[in-house]
Amino acid sequence: MRVPIQKILCATDFSDCSVAAVRYGIALATELNAFLYVCHVVDVPFAGMYGEANPDPVQLERRSMAFARDQMQELIGDVKLKWEPIVTIGHTADEIARIGIEKRVDLVISGTHGRSGIRRFLLGSVTERLMRVVACPLLVIRGSDGRIEKSGFRLKRILVGCDFSPFSGLAVQHAVSLAQEFEAELHLVHVLEWSAYRDVIPTGQDVLEDIRSDVAVQMRGKLEQMVPSEARNWCRPVISLAAGRPDEELAKYALVNDVDLIAVGVRGRGLVETLFVGSNTDRLLRQSPCPVLSVRPLEDEAL
Repeated sequence: MRVPIQKILCATDFSDCSVAAVRYGIALATELNAFLYVCHVVDVPFAGMYGEANPDPVQLERRSMAFARDQMQELIGDVKLKWEPIVTIGHTADEIARIGIEKRVDLVISGTHGRSGIRRFLLGSVTERLMRVVACPLLVIRGSDGRIEKSGFRLKRILVGCDFSPFSGLAVQHAVSLAQEFEAELHLVHVLEWSAYRDVIPTGQDVLEDIRSDVAVQMRGKLEQMVPSEARNWCRPVISLAAGRPDEELAKYALVNDVDLIAVGVRGRGLVETLFVGSNTDRLLRQSPCPVLSVRPLEDEAL
């Protein structure tokens, strides 16, 4: 069940949340002895952020790229790790996805502002598109909280949301691997959405309670089977069931249990299916109290 992480790509636009993502990437790469790419995508129409605006597009491009490299070097500082800066021009999410494939990275890390409504549409769309186009797992750091302790980087409790689909199965694989790497507690949580069964479950209270009890026993058994026996030598599984809306229940569980990382599976397919199925992950990203690792099948086509 070990999923090696040898190359990490951190995306940054030098905002507070993306700086936190880079710091998280530095700490994780150091802990795993992985190679770190730090990537910035220059958006020339908005290049005023790189310094004084210049009417010469070629010179503006050079100034923008030089500014970005200087900022990256400052972010890394004197940390001892193998890393490489990457500065490119284009559409942010698509460029990061392209570089991830080109460099054969195992993990992309990005920050998000965690906003909602129209502000989410304007500022959070890059991360949400990344979630569906990168060809490897995406770790999203929300806000400026990177959960990096002064005493060192540790993952003590990892939560994975399980709905027993192939998508959540991939998330379980990555969560188990990280839990073994850090000898962490692995919390496997299945959220029961009883409202979805109103039309097929009898309304009698006694019958309803019996059905819920039987389902709970079966779900716990399935969750137990998802962790191989050999993995239990390096991590401690914690099995839990919740009832309600998956994004709300997972966020609540993470907050109450002081979870360090949530892993979830996403489909990343067509627009209609994304809006219908992927919304739980989108909502989770906006309310999670800790970083969220999203995993999708490699064979899924980018939007």
